[in-house]
Amino acid sequence: MRILIAGLGAIGQRHARNLRTLRGADIELLAYRSRRLRHVVTDTLAKDETRDVETELGIRAFEDLNAALEMKPDAVFICTPSSRHLDVAQRAAEAGCDLFIEKPVSHTMDGVERLRATAAARGIVVMVGSQWRFHPCLLGLRDAMQRGVLGRVTSAGINYAEYLPDWHPYEDYRTSYAARADLGGGVVLTQIHDYDLACWLFGAPRRVTAVGGTLGGLEIDVEDTVDARLDGGDAPVRVQQTFAGRPPVRTITVTGERCTGTLDMLGARLSFVPPLAPEMSVAEYQRNRMFVDEAANFLESIERRVPPGVTLDDGITALRVALAVKESMKTQRTVDLR
Repeated sequence: MRILIAGLGAIGQRHARNLRTLRGADIELLAYRSRRLRHVVTDTLAKDETRDVETELGIRAFEDLNAALEMKPDAVFICTPSSRHLDVAQRAAEAGCDLFIEKPVSHTMDGVERLRATAAARGIVVMVGSQWRFHPCLLGLRDAMQRGVLGRVTSAGINYAEYLPDWHPYEDYRTSYAARADLGGGVVLTQIHDYDLACWLFGAPRRVTAVGGTLGGLEIDVEDTVDARLDGGDAPVRVQQTFAGRPPVRTITVTGERCTGTLDMLGARLSFVPPLAPEMSVAEYQRNRMFVDEAANFLESIERRVPPGVTLDDGITALRVALAVKESMKTQRTVDLR
């Protein structure tokens, strides 16, 4: 199998390492790169300038996308900045390649329907990166909800906090895609995971109301904080996100008629009060396991020609919600998604 990775920054390198872990020399790795930085970004997000990423991972690199696509890769992992996802995805889809698109699908809806139509017409498998769906404790929470352990769900809260300068310590955060409007950054799109999980667990909302903006002193031109309410799904969901907070937090709390489930995703711990289901704790869980599992799911999907765990439609739904959050913040009005 021949796989092209478009963009070989931290996430592109992570996918390349995981593909090597999964399939070894059975996969031929290509890369489309513009800057050709040689250093390795490790699993712990450290910069190792003593190692050459292309040599270490056995990657043949191209600086021209057309030249890379002429090698007829079976699939393309799109790991460029968010604002450049759709251009690469569309060209790769037209070349007949299956696609793994890192979240978000794009920073705008422009071109999304064209990509969906191309993928459908060509029978292309498209997966959108949403590795948290593969976390064992999150799967445990979803299973408990589906089995009725919590009873009827009446509300939910999703909370994310991180201090952006600590996110990728190997680089100046102000130059990263997460910090720049022209690259599709901001906490809402960069952490679109929270809206994907809200839709996956509680159904797509019909109305979105949000407040927030650039509230910290981070010297960035995108929103760093948002407090959003998603209504009209199976239960009302409050999503709170910030790039200007310490310590790091990523939690989901689900309140039901019978009990409340609390998921600490960073600590890999799921508990219920009252304890109507056993506590789940995976103390030794390694974060990279989620990325390995989603890559394995994608490879299986393209080999069996079946839908992946996170489809293009899933990614588009999350994007619509995230963009509605940004619109609500800007207009100070509720946005109707019906």
